[in-house]
Amino acid sequence: MTSVTDDLRLAADFAPATYDDWRKLVDGVLKGAPFEKLVGKTYDGLKIDPIYPRARGAAPVAGRPAAAPWQIMQRIDHPDATMANAQALHDLENGANGLTLVFAGANGAHGFGLDPSAEAITKVLDGVFIDAGIGIELQIGPQSRMAAIHIAEYVKRRGLDPAACDIRFGIDPLGAGAVWGSSPYSWPEIVPAITGAIKGLAAMGFKGPFAAADGRVIHDAGGSEVQELAFVLATGVAYLRAIESAGIALEDAQGMIYARLAADADQFLTMAKFRALRLLWARVEQASGLVPKPLFIAADTAWRMLTQRDAYVNMLRATMATFSAGLGGADSINVLPHTLALGLPDAFARRAARNTQLVLLEESNLAKVSDPAAGSGGIETLTQQLCETAWSLFQEIEKAGGMFASLEQSLIQRKVAATRKVREANIARRKEVLTGATEFPNLHEAQVAVLEAQPIVLAPYGEAKIKFDPLPPMRLAVPFEQLRDRSDQILKKSGARPRIFLANLGTPADFTARATFARSFFETGGIEAVDTEGFADPAALANAFKASGAALACLCSSDKVYAAQATASAKALQDAGARHIYLAGRPGEQEAAFRAAGVHDFIVAGGDALAALQDAWQRMERA
Repeated sequence: MTSVTDDLRLAADFAPATYDDWRKLVDGVLKGAPFEKLVGKTYDGLKIDPIYPRARGAAPVAGRPAAAPWQIMQRIDHPDATMANAQALHDLENGANGLTLVFAGANGAHGFGLDPSAEAITKVLDGVFIDAGIGIELQIGPQSRMAAIHIAEYVKRRGLDPAACDIRFGIDPLGAGAVWGSSPYSWPEIVPAITGAIKGLAAMGFKGPFAAADGRVIHDAGGSEVQELAFVLATGVAYLRAIESAGIALEDAQGMIYARLAADADQFLTMAKFRALRLLWARVEQASGLVPKPLFIAADTAWRMLTQRDAYVNMLRATMATFSAGLGGADSINVLPHTLALGLPDAFARRAARNTQLVLLEESNLAKVSDPAAGSGGIETLTQQLCETAWSLFQEIEKAGGMFASLEQSLIQRKVAATRKVREANIARRKEVLTGATEFPNLHEAQVAVLEAQPIVLAPYGEAKIKFDPLPPMRLAVPFEQLRDRSDQILKKSGARPRIFLANLGTPADFTARATFARSFFETGGIEAVDTEGFADPAALANAFKASGAALACLCSSDKVYAAQATASAKALQDAGARHIYLAGRPGEQEAAFRAAGVHDFIVAGGDALAALQDAWQRMERA
């Protein structure tokens, strides 16, 4: 067996490979096709090349120190305070070193959340030693804003040292207004309220940070990385100015603000986004005459990527998101349990969320190296592109008068809406894949358990005197899930799902690829595929279709077999009563002949699957 030294010596006998060498090989494979086919683009239009050289001279982005692990936050959102307390104690005893207290009415509550009353908070924190080094992060909304004050009073009542409590208070009226699309107060009226709360908490001895610039507002609404970064910058600057206007020195205000970003399953973009925010905020600090200090960045795994169907895949998405945020330098990470889109997560889902972080930290040692992406050509380039483009959008927001004014003018909302529209189109065409929801569905998956709980209902918060376009949260899988829900209802009512007959022609070698594609295509919409062993005789095909009980049919085979059998087979299916006949694949020059024989539509990769499925449902329901 050769040693590492021998291997290196052997490698030295070969000439070093260059970019030009690689490009010649690639051009040979492309055979005249443009190289741009290999260049990807983000939703912001940023180019992603297939290969990058090492970034020479790149320095690590200042953030979480090497070997300093991020805080393992665990979401506490059970409406029953006693149950929430039991969950909090269990989480802290089993690896979590921080609690994200999600109150009803907060942007991230997603239907549940804690009761913000002083009595409930006392129950939730019973037995929790909040001055013993654990992190506490509050996610509050206008209706639950008093939770921050109640927790401060709880600390005082317990006789604890506020400076020993690591509490991020989560004050964020801009984020709440952006999601709601309204505000009872103007920005000049909001400023004294938030600065008064911050000054009061600081006077009690809390070290903060107090105000949160929350990028999840943009990410949850379907926005892009650049839009999320610009929103965080503009929101953070608005709070920085507000705090300074209250007579607090900028050097002190600097530590009173923190950021929150969404981490999703796109590894490179997530890593680059977290790195970019640090560089962008340092630029803000320098422009303000401050010496840059590492901004505290909290991460939440993304809401919009969660699916109700095949929910266990959410574990994989969360793992990639946690991996990316951790390597990108997040100071704390809160993993959304994999069943959150279905309801209130149970003990197993909470344990999986907690252990996702524990495994990556304790077994994979992800925190041992500070900014491991430093010097990576691809990530360094992407980081720089995000910085430049987000800074331009931030300047646009500033020219509009700042964050609140830009919301009034729908500046950021229009941009997010445009991005969301493109994103939804890519989901519909399955260019952006959600495994288990838009691809590879399982119509027979077992039901996933969630807890039964009664959500907290809070009183309305003020009259919406100032209105603007809202940025409501969304999940990408919802349009496909709605079709699956209709299928489940029919199954429950009648004992059978809507069906489509796969009219497989020829041998398995001929039809398997397209039959597999067709099965996945239709079952993502809840239309069960009836498979067959293959036909050569149109009469036998027609009889099998009649016996299947299906209303729709889809021809599946190779182009060669289609040329010989598709016309006769389509006529036979039409005569047998098929309401709508599809053909899997592109028809090419035979489209007119196929349509004349009874084929109505062609399903292909990259086509609008959602529109085709919605049309199929309409046809079945009209019959």
